[in-house]
Amino acid sequence: MIDIRNLDVVFGHGSGVHHAVRDFAMRIEPGQSYGLVGESGSGKTTVLRALAGLLDRVAHVSGEMTVAQESLQGQHRSRDFRRRVQMVFQDPFGSLHPRHTVDTILGEPARVHRLDRIEDRVVQALEEVGLDASFRFRYPHQISGGQRQRVSVARALITEPEIVLLDEPTSALDVSVQAEVLNLLMRLKRDHGLTYVLVSHNLAVVAHMCEALSVMQNGSVVETLGVQQLRDHSPQMPYTRQLLTASLGYDRAAIDAFEEFA
Repeated sequence: MIDIRNLDVVFGHGSGVHHAVRDFAMRIEPGQSYGLVGESGSGKTTVLRALAGLLDRVAHVSGEMTVAQESLQGQHRSRDFRRRVQMVFQDPFGSLHPRHTVDTILGEPARVHRLDRIEDRVVQALEEVGLDASFRFRYPHQISGGQRQRVSVARALITEPEIVLLDEPTSALDVSVQAEVLNLLMRLKRDHGLTYVLVSHNLAVVAHMCEALSVMQNGSVVETLGVQQLRDHSPQMPYTRQLLTASLGYDRAAIDAFEEFA
């Protein structure tokens, strides 16, 4: 479903250049959930944005990207691509227009893609994410963070995509709400046969959601492994082992033994 090879993303020019992603590769089968993990600044979200075509005029992007056998050129994306590939962003408040009602937020992508039965689609999308029709005419500030993220998921689903890119979809939510949203995403993947690419710093979330993952550091893939290796605490690379140890909680002795990775 997704095949990326030799992806490089560079921001800036001259002395201010920043090589955010280096020689990145990823292959995802249809219906698979694939995780990208790593510390902040490792390039995870930049990969998603490059795939989605959101880096036009802000970065130089090179490499080969193919989605559902469609070869992607530069950062231009066709209308069909933008219907088939949707993204859920990290901040459930910042990604929703504060002066638009939920009805407008959900209806807009349907209108852009010239879909029919827009009102029915809006109601159905809300029901699929566990919200009733009474939410249609509320504004983002009138609903909770978890409900806002459900609206973001509904917006992604309304064009009937094949692929959903998830950028830290639960990190801004309370722990109890995180579980609800993760279970919702799992159900929607099963019901709609979706392919997910999940960016997260939370290895427990990745272990729950994904079948395979790539570990990133300083813009490069350090290791690619199956989720069972993650659950068994059996990665091969020292950086991955250290990242896994850090995810288990604060341990002063373990932290004192940590290496510095350039």
